[in-house]
Amino acid sequence: MKLRAPAKVNLSLRVVGKRRDGYHLIDTIMAPVSLYDEIEIERARPGTNLSVTCDDPKIPSGAENLAYKAAALLLGKDAAKYPVAIDIKKRIPAGAGLGGGSSDAAAVLVSLNRLLRLKKNRRQLLRLGVKIGADVPFFILGRPARARGIGERLSPLKSLRRLWLVIVYPGFPVSTAWAYRSLSFKLTKNIEKTSLNSFVRPLRGSAIELVNDLEKPVFRRYPEVAWLKRKLAEEGAAGTLMSGSGSSVFGIFSSGDKARKAFLRLQRENGVQAFLVRSLR
Repeated sequence: MKLRAPAKVNLSLRVVGKRRDGYHLIDTIMAPVSLYDEIEIERARPGTNLSVTCDDPKIPSGAENLAYKAAALLLGKDAAKYPVAIDIKKRIPAGAGLGGGSSDAAAVLVSLNRLLRLKKNRRQLLRLGVKIGADVPFFILGRPARARGIGERLSPLKSLRRLWLVIVYPGFPVSTAWAYRSLSFKLTKNIEKTSLNSFVRPLRGSAIELVNDLEKPVFRRYPEVAWLKRKLAEEGAAGTLMSGSGSSVFGIFSSGDKARKAFLRLQRENGVQAFLVRSLR
């Protein structure tokens, strides 16, 4: 079985609190986009163990891989009964705020459930997903959504129209744990905001705004990320934002032609990966 696991961008991300267990509470708008990891799942020989391999040497191939954790959690005690081999070809940069690992895990949960006829319903898969990572339930849902809590409380968005985006990755990751630890709630005031009114109808009477509370701590330590955001604006993006905890930033463009021209220029920047994508519905 061959499948594709899409990346995501955060069209807004507010950090609204912190739980006693250390997890931060968020209010975020996420959209899947047409940048994919490629995954192949095959039944393995009887008597073999669950295996996960990846073509990116920076990504763990064994039990530390989120796709492995997803398969192991889904199969549980029946892992020996259903030996499978999972191979991942990474196209989504790791540590980029694009959710690649979580998307791989969600794709494995959904596809293995179908392949092995385990008959888990969506609610059961969502419960398993949140045990693996906060973004996994979003990818199981597979459509634009507002996520609250630690990311597990999902409300699908029907009003978001398809967007042309250019995503730019600076060539290095940012640690999600570090970004949240470095957040000062005082720093989240007076953040520059760009309204998404031209792309989406208001959400419960309020405009969705391009804002990410994690930008300030990331920009202070990694000025290259801030520079790429400014570069996207110079290339004509109607709005720009860092996705998740970084290190990728993206620009929203009013047309495919404008996005394509910006993409062609940005991909020439040294040490930078640029991706021309559309949001998915």
